[in-house]
Amino acid sequence: MTSTDLDLTTTAVPRPATSTRGRAGSARIRFGLAVIIVYVVAAAIGPWLVRFDPVATRTQDRLKPPGSRLSDGSLAILGTDQVGQDLLAQMLQGARISIAVGLATLLLAGTIGVTVGLAAGYFGGWLDSVLMRLADIQLAFPSILLAIFIAALLGPSVVNVVIVLAVSNWVTFARVTRGQALTTRRREFVDASRTLGAGTWRLIRRCVLPACIAPVLVVATVEIGHVILAEASLSFLGLGTPASTPSWGVTIANGRNYLADAWWISTVPGIALAFLVVSLGVLGDALRDRYDPRLRSL
Repeated sequence: MTSTDLDLTTTAVPRPATSTRGRAGSARIRFGLAVIIVYVVAAAIGPWLVRFDPVATRTQDRLKPPGSRLSDGSLAILGTDQVGQDLLAQMLQGARISIAVGLATLLLAGTIGVTVGLAAGYFGGWLDSVLMRLADIQLAFPSILLAIFIAALLGPSVVNVVIVLAVSNWVTFARVTRGQALTTRRREFVDASRTLGAGTWRLIRRCVLPACIAPVLVVATVEIGHVILAEASLSFLGLGTPASTPSWGVTIANGRNYLADAWWISTVPGIALAFLVVSLGVLGDALRDRYDPRLRSL
């Protein structure tokens, strides 16, 4: 074999290439996590760093644009609203409300949905038919309209918002869990555990439930953005958090009549809300691309 042949043979050997999809997915995950961490840290420690009371009114400082000096010499970084409340303080407190409502809603909706999905997927039969028909009935109603209807009955409060959003969002968790449970209960290791004498609840707890965790977490990452947006929508309509509780939806609603003269009241929380929801969506899509086996094979 000549040196030329050796060179050709060497260059013909394929070299492993890094997946472009994998690099892009990792970058999206890092971006989404970084944004979420910033929001969580701001919501956790921000209210202590800003000395303004988010509900304190100062009529002499009303409708001050961002960067203005107030009557007491302090700086309003994001400006003030129509009654002189500091917009930065309201933004930080609103982030607390939105994140707390989102996490509490996912915990409640996930618990209900995973329980229903496990029961339907593992036991099957008439129980599966009844539970999935209930899910189909709820899916026939748009979730935001169902949330508005229930919120109008219960009245505005943070607890009621969590209940309303959980009731209107458990179906997604149930359907994903049911699909995973249907697949897992037929696996060989489940049959082996059953043969060795494992009971029904032990099989569900040790074999079926762990297989559902990854897809449920992916769904939760996507759904939390929808929940936060729904909470802001209900608060904007006066059906979410009370008007006395600072939240992004309430702040946006308060500034809708001042868009021409004080655009920052609605624009700043609107941008913060949109950026958080988009970041959560990017993270959810990246996690779905990574953990969905049908997409990994593409």
